[in-house]
Amino acid sequence: MPEDVLFKTESSQDRSEIADYLRRVADSLEGGGELSLRAGTESVTVDPPERPTLEVKVEREGPADQPEKSVEFEIEWTEGEGGGEGDGDLRID
Repeated sequence: MPEDVLFKTESSQDRSEIADYLRRVADSLEGGGELSLRAGTESVTVDPPERPTLEVKVEREGPADQPEKSVEFEIEWTEGEGGGEGDGDLRID
């Protein structure tokens, strides 16, 4: 099935702004309710299950003389299901 992008935003922010945004996402997830995302006139609300799957990926792409690196955090679940098992050992050191 093709991917259907429901919401996407990209902006240059300093590290503390990004950290604040991620903290607010974390607080919302920990609170157990819906997660509402907004940027300009776009918005989406999702309701992750109690145990979704967390994927963390670090990539390097682009030309060899100026590669771009990224860290991606993806929370996945199948609509209507309770989420994945996971191995539970992910840490940030």
